[in-house]
Amino acid sequence: MAKVEIRDTYKHYGPVEVIHGVNVDIADGEFVVLVGPSGCGKSTLLQMIAGLETITEGEILIGDRVVNHLPPKERDIAMVFQNYALYPHMTVEQNMGFSLRIRREKKDKIKQQVAVAAEILGLQDLLKRYPRELSGGQRQRVAMGRAIVRQPQVFLFDEPLSNLDAKLRSAMRSEIKDLHQRLKTTTIFVTHDQIEAMTMADKIVVMNDGIVEQFGAPLDLYDEPVNIFVAGFIGSPAMNFIDGKVEGGVFVAQNGERWALPKAMSTKDRSSCIYGVRPEHIRLGEGGIEAKITMIEPSGSETQVGVEINGEHLVCLFRERMHAKLDDTISLVADLANCHLFDKESGLRIVDAG
Repeated sequence: MAKVEIRDTYKHYGPVEVIHGVNVDIADGEFVVLVGPSGCGKSTLLQMIAGLETITEGEILIGDRVVNHLPPKERDIAMVFQNYALYPHMTVEQNMGFSLRIRREKKDKIKQQVAVAAEILGLQDLLKRYPRELSGGQRQRVAMGRAIVRQPQVFLFDEPLSNLDAKLRSAMRSEIKDLHQRLKTTTIFVTHDQIEAMTMADKIVVMNDGIVEQFGAPLDLYDEPVNIFVAGFIGSPAMNFIDGKVEGGVFVAQNGERWALPKAMSTKDRSSCIYGVRPEHIRLGEGGIEAKITMIEPSGSETQVGVEINGEHLVCLFRERMHAKLDDTISLVADLANCHLFDKESGLRIVDAG
């Protein structure tokens, strides 16, 4: 196991800069997820850690070693790819032990380490099969087993679940998290799916256009997003944003509706800001804002409801069963303990009354 330090790191492709001075410290044994929209630079950063991409500026350390100029095989990492990258002409056992054969390890040691990894992942009965004879989930476990056999200091996962169906993705999330808890190996996991990030990570790195927007524990990012981008990206359904101003101790939307504010946010008038409230933090309440239902999506345990308020469209998430129907009018109240204000120009969350 080892810590990973990314220090003021840049990546250029000719004149195009795709990673802009990233700084992240990953503690020994942590499970860190790099998350962000497609094209944000998360996979490029992972490949720089792995040695598959060169570093234009800055340093990357694994343990106490600067690895900028080390080839991948000397970095003591193991990578699990999106497409599994299994050798089709090799059995499961041969695939899992291949890296050890390349290192000229003794046959008995290879067999022992493959057996241990197979037991951890439930692959004992599949060792003589070929990749074409396996399901997607089984192939992914083989790819993970190949990484485990190497006993690296760091595991790197590059969107390993994106080719799986929803049910299998959920099961594999649990397997990977359980694997980390058993092995305690430092793990860096790339995904564009914020649900994966929230459910798996000790820490999340939210990336956007080659920069780190925020780095922290999942619930810290959810409860205290540093800006509008993080607030809108973390959480599903996404946070509602309403344009307006603070006036007379309340938030006045552009459509004229007035939303209550907690005391700390209401002491200063602001001419241009954005009110943010998550769908699950809007509830039914008498004397609230009148809204017309435009969409109802029940899922059993909760109901997602789209509403219109004088031209403003919002999404609500109710845990209780809804007996209303389309075009009905309901009264909505925001949970004051969980609403946010953002500066419209900078996008930063306003954290005090000053």
